[in-house]
Amino acid sequence: MIGFLIFIHTLVSILLIGIILMQSSQGSGLSGTFGGNTANTVLGGQNAGNVLSKITSWLASIFIILAIFISTLSGPVESGSSSIIKQAAEDRNEENLNPIDPNQDAVLDLNEVTE
Repeated sequence: MIGFLIFIHTLVSILLIGIILMQSSQGSGLSGTFGGNTANTVLGGQNAGNVLSKITSWLASIFIILAIFISTLSGPVESGSSSIIKQAAEDRNEENLNPIDPNQDAVLDLNEVTE
C-alpha cells in the first residue's frame, strides 16, 4: 500500500513540476523558453493562467496530503519495543537500587569510589 502511495506521490510531483514550468512569469520564464506560450495555445489566451493556477493549487494540496499520509503510515509502530539505550538505562537502575535508610548516618566511603 505504501509503495502504491509513493508511486502516486511521484506522479503528482512530476505533474506539479510540469504545471509550474508551463506557467508564464512576468519575464515569460521557462514557458517561453520551451515552445513559447504552449499553455496559452492549449488552454486559451486569458484563462490559461487561471486554469494553471487552480491545477497547481489542487496538485500542491494533494502533494501535501499524500506526504502527511505516507509519513503517518510508514512511521514507527508502538509495539512495546523501546530503544537499546532506554532498555540499558532501566536495567542499570534496577541493578543499582539500594534501599536507603533515612535513620542511618551518611558515610562517604572513598575506597568504594576508587575501586
